[in-house]
Amino acid sequence: MTSMSPPQTSPLYTPRGKNLALLLLAMTQFVVVIDASIVNVALPSIGRGLHFAPTDLSWVVNAYTLTFGGFLLLGGRMADLLGRRRMFMLGLVLFSLASFAGGIAQSAGWLLAARAAQGLGAAIVSPAALSIITVTFAEGRERNRALGIWGAVVGAGGAAGVLLGGILTSGLNWRWVLFVNVPIGIAAAALAPRTLIESRADDGASTFDLPGAVAVTAGLSLLVYAIVDAVNAGWGSAATLARIAGAVVLLAAFLVIERRGRHPLMPFSIFRLRTLRGADTVNLLIGMSLFSMFFFISLYLQNVLHY
Repeated sequence: MTSMSPPQTSPLYTPRGKNLALLLLAMTQFVVVIDASIVNVALPSIGRGLHFAPTDLSWVVNAYTLTFGGFLLLGGRMADLLGRRRMFMLGLVLFSLASFAGGIAQSAGWLLAARAAQGLGAAIVSPAALSIITVTFAEGRERNRALGIWGAVVGAGGAAGVLLGGILTSGLNWRWVLFVNVPIGIAAAALAPRTLIESRADDGASTFDLPGAVAVTAGLSLLVYAIVDAVNAGWGSAATLARIAGAVVLLAAFLVIERRGRHPLMPFSIFRLRTLRGADTVNLLIGMSLFSMFFFISLYLQNVLHY
């Protein structure tokens, strides 16, 4: 959620309606989170089926997570301005269609494009869902309980994705790690009008800050590509150094855009909060260790130990 003003809860929800809304939102977030890890066990099968080079397999994960993270702020702004329920449903439809496209992929490029589209859909869904929680549940114990459930679902999703990915890949085939999202996403989008109430932010923001979102996503993607491809090109090669320099320029442009914008996607003043800085640092370290562990251990167990 990009709105910095205190959200107002909707008086239209009944206690039962709130529980149904939380169930729908938590289920959706569970699917969004597991998609960052569900493909890991399937990676060797994907590599063989679509003729991926070993050094390119990481992009099956990166295409999703980079697009998701890069456009997350823009997704929150779109939800605030255009309607949270509307964007929640739109993101689910995009996510589901991209999952289907990935499931029927016939080439490496096709799959990576579908994974990027999945990430864009997730970047629209996730902040809209979190914003809906803040306007559905009253501040205090009620909202804390809802956010606690939300956080537990996020934590469980990462681990469950690896387990579910193994079951689907061994029981069916790797394409089902993507197909499984389709009925869940479509069902959630269909239930949203009956379960969720539309809301918008009233913080005065009127622009989407698309340049900022594009700059940070392109910068992070180029930086990751430079690191991943350095194995082939060489760390001291002109190609690697040029990519790193380009990534630095794009990320610096993002900082300039955010500092000069009237309604930036990321107000840097929030980092004055010590607790926020600490939480962000811990989450960054956990993400770096957790998702890299999923990737490397899956390849090691299957390609080296032949499990």
